[in-house]
Formats: sequence, C-alpha cells, structure tokens
Amino acid sequence: MATHLITGAGSGIGAAVAARLHARGDDLVLLARDAGRARELVDRYPGATSLVGDLADPDRLSWAFSKQAVPERIDSLLHIAGIVDLGPVGELRPKTWHQQLNVNLIAPAEVTRLLLPTLRASRADIVFVNSGAGLRAHADWSAYAASKHGLKALADSLRDEEKPHGIRVTSVYPGRTASPMQAKVHSQEGKDYDPADWIDPESVATTIVMAIDLPRDAEVNDLSVRPGR
Repeated sequence: MATHLITGAGSGIGAAVAARLHARGDDLVLLARDAGRARELVDRYPGATSLVGDLADPDRLSWAFSKQAVPERIDSLLHIAGIVDLGPVGELRPKTWHQQLNVNLIAPAEVTRLLLPTLRASRADIVFVNSGAGLRAHADWSAYAASKHGLKALADSLRDEEKPHGIRVTSVYPGRTASPMQAKVHSQEGKDYDPADWIDPESVATTIVMAIDLPRDAEVNDLSVRPGR
C-alpha cells in the first residue's frame, strides 16, 4: 500500500487521480488551503488524511507544515493544483502575475523542498501536472504559460539533482481538459463551453497513475496528453 500526497484533489484531474488511488486502497494525504476544505476532502475520501497549507501564500507553507504532523512516508508527491487567469501582457497587473506564479510554480517548489527528506527516504515519485502552455505560449496566456514554463524547468532541474537519491520526476502536459479551470478559460475567451469537446480528467489520471506505477527499472520524464477528438 502506497502513500500519496496530492494537491488539487478537489476537482478536475486531481479529483480523478485521488478517486482512482483511493479506490484501490492506497493511503491519501490531501493538501487543502484551509481547515474547512480539508474536512470536505477527508469526508469525500474516507480514511484519507489532510495537510493544510495555502499554495497562494508559499512563504507561509513552512510555518503551516511545522504546526502539523507531516507523513513519515510519501511514495508519490502529485502536484496537480493550479490556477489560470488570461489577459494580454499590456493589461496584466503584477497581482495577476504573482497569483499564478505563486500557485503554479513557487508553491510546488516549496512543498517539494519541505518534503524532500521524506521523499528521498521513500525513493518517491514526484509528478508535476504541467500544461500544453508549458511547452508553447499563445496570445493572452503569458502569465500562466510563464508559470508552467518555469514548472518544466523546476522538474528538469529536480530530476537531475535527485536521481542519485532514487527519486523519479515526471512532467505531464495535458491539453485542454474538461474541468472547472477549462470552464473559466472559456468564459474569459468569450466562448461556449462543452466538456464533451475536451479530454476527460480520467484519461489524464490514467497517465499519472501509469507513471507512478511503472517498475523502477524505467521512468517517464515528459508525457504530453492531447485531445483525441
């Protein structure tokens, strides 16, 4: 039985991954932004535990973790949480940049740093759910794409640094996936949203679970998942 620490388990890809791992009997540690959200997640996945820390405020994560019982073993750390806010460079204020960089890049780096001794002891898998925007940026996507390009750099550096410790690092680059985030994107783009047009979160969950279940003689470094319709 493996223990997985998951961010973003409340909806979309994160919820699909959490449900898949919970159904097969693995232990879940679910990172939540506050105590109320933590109770909701634990109620949804009986037997799971929670860790409270606000990814929007990465400077306080160390303090938050120091006040809680951090798992003694973590077999996989799954960075799935993320936010998006579109707009042209000429209109984006620093606050919008900071929000996306904090949640999508700086917080994953800080959570990883804080848990690294445990991850090394467990020879864990670390998965960063990136985005197609982490490989190519388009108009109005600058802040989000910058955070995801940075996440790729974080994963690539971490992979080289931690290979001697037996840690495997995978980046997954989903295309547009049916989720609350995608609904927001369509709203900002002024387009109608039909979830059936996009990747099912379950399909992305399949790729993530495959990566962490892969025998230790191999590793998945980068995996793009594109809409098949």
